[in-house]
Amino acid sequence: MSLQPPDVSAIISVAESYGLGLSEADVASFAPLVQGVLRSWDAVEELHNQMQPAVPQRAWTRPEPADNPLGAWYVTCTVTGSNQGPLAGRTVAIKDNTAVAGVPMMVGSAIMEGFVPRRDATIVSRLLDAGATITGKAVCEDLCTSGGSHTSRTGPVRNPWDPTRSSGGTSSGSAALVAAGAVDFATGGDQAGSIRIPASFSGIVGHKPTYGLVPYTGALPVDHTVDHLGPMTRTVADAALLLGVMAGRDGHDPRQPADLAVEDYVGALARPADGLRIGVVSEGFGHSDSAPAVDDAVRAAVEILRDAGLTAEDVSIPWHLLGKKLWTVILVEGSTAQMVDGNGHGLGQHGRYDPELMNFYGTKWREDGSRFSETVKLVLLAGRYTLNRHHAEYYAMARNLVPRLRAAYDEALDRYDVLVMPTTPMQASIIPAADAPREEVIARAFEPVTNTCPLDVSGHPACSVPAGLVNGLPTGMMIIGKHFDDATVLRVAHTFEQAVGGFPAPPSATVVNV
Repeated sequence: MSLQPPDVSAIISVAESYGLGLSEADVASFAPLVQGVLRSWDAVEELHNQMQPAVPQRAWTRPEPADNPLGAWYVTCTVTGSNQGPLAGRTVAIKDNTAVAGVPMMVGSAIMEGFVPRRDATIVSRLLDAGATITGKAVCEDLCTSGGSHTSRTGPVRNPWDPTRSSGGTSSGSAALVAAGAVDFATGGDQAGSIRIPASFSGIVGHKPTYGLVPYTGALPVDHTVDHLGPMTRTVADAALLLGVMAGRDGHDPRQPADLAVEDYVGALARPADGLRIGVVSEGFGHSDSAPAVDDAVRAAVEILRDAGLTAEDVSIPWHLLGKKLWTVILVEGSTAQMVDGNGHGLGQHGRYDPELMNFYGTKWREDGSRFSETVKLVLLAGRYTLNRHHAEYYAMARNLVPRLRAAYDEALDRYDVLVMPTTPMQASIIPAADAPREEVIARAFEPVTNTCPLDVSGHPACSVPAGLVNGLPTGMMIIGKHFDDATVLRVAHTFEQAVGGFPAPPSATVVNV
């Protein structure tokens, strides 16, 4: 398909949008010049088409409600690669913000319905090469913009511990499927806590790796500076195993440092953790919306680690409370400019783009913006207002403050091996009714991110593990480490898991793995 050259009216429209002040004679003069420049577009398209892979023929199906009681599957499939490797015989669900070639990718949004990617994401290729079987795409929240599990176009994802409650978002289906035993493990994505929040609500292990450790190539970006992919599993050992497969440079993701090294995360679990130092972050407790029982459960979990031979003491990091302010500006303006106006990928970055996704998504949202979720609409209203008035000045200020936030955690991590706090201030909330007021829908979407979102901005590794059951529901403890010291984070998590004898599973919920 060749690029359609602009007619006079199209050139006038562009000129007026920039206030170029062109006369009719100016437009007539520019028209052939513009058309001459645009001949390169056809050449680029022809060259790019020569390197495009064919879309693989992979069978998939949308499960019937009876086979999908938690609403956690978007589509199911059976995709295999190697029959050997560390994941041979294990099943995995892929969060539906991540491409599995030949299988639909909706990102929870009516706008993306009907899109089928042509290439596997890097982590998908690595999982298949390691022997895993992909059994489906897990529902995620609408354009990855909700910490609750009630915004996906396909309907709410229900918590296996209590189907009236949220499984957490945005990796909502991933958490529910792992917790209910439908898959051995799942992938998640995290820009505000979207691996750790559902892990906390659903009672599983969710590890947000150090920024850049796992390539993001093939997942829908929200803002390049806060995008993370990571493992969601029932045990810390499985999280370490999955992280080792997913991590490492792929040469396509500019988020990754050139000297990136991958550790033996499974092997690290065998090293004793006694003697490691824990800083219990005071600012992670006692928020205005904190449930006292959640704070108590996490402090009790710290005592279990003390009994296991680690030392622990309180530490104050005032910048932790400011981190959410930085994140809000970065996420709101960044996702407005990149995820929406920039059609997912935005411009100006090295790395691999998905031109078909950009065109599909960019065309569809411009046809009918009313199909955006309430949470995305809020982001766009605030983000476009500030971008129009201040031209990303506030985004720039927030990014310039990130080194101070990062340094505040680093200073504490100079004195402690890991930091600990509640993953979420509260436990899983009741899923809003279909006709719930906008205010409730939005409140349930953003209330869980208080402790998690600053770590997306700072880039530190952070793992949520079940701290215990409170009133029959899970609550999470978040363990934070130094950049690229994911191994120590997982060692502490594993030590806690062993000390409590493993993490509990939901007592009665089941999911049919079709």
